[in-house]
Amino acid sequence: MRPIGKVRSPLVVILLTIVTLGIYGLYWHYEMFKETNEFDNEGVSGVVGLLLTIICGIVTIFLLPWQVGETRKRAGLTEGVNAIYGLLVLIPIVGGIIWIVLVQKAANELWESQGAVAA
Repeated sequence: MRPIGKVRSPLVVILLTIVTLGIYGLYWHYEMFKETNEFDNEGVSGVVGLLLTIICGIVTIFLLPWQVGETRKRAGLTEGVNAIYGLLVLIPIVGGIIWIVLVQKAANELWESQGAVAA
């Protein structure tokens, strides 16, 4: 059986990222890359995703939704999100929030389709 990622509330991700001054955001990136990579051994691993986020965060703004979308396709779902969603961060103030909500929602739908239960 394939490993299933964790269903997370986008609101909790946003709030914890704000409260921890971005540290939870780094952890979230790591977990998102790790979970999608472990699901079918495709894409960027958690460690590589975290390093990319720290060194060149602009890359992961496009890479993470692409990886989630590709993982969804390989699981038999519609793509849901793709690299173009990275452009959302260009919207002042709310762009990053919208990006997190859409990427996490797409990941949650993937994990729920595989039998995960919301925490």
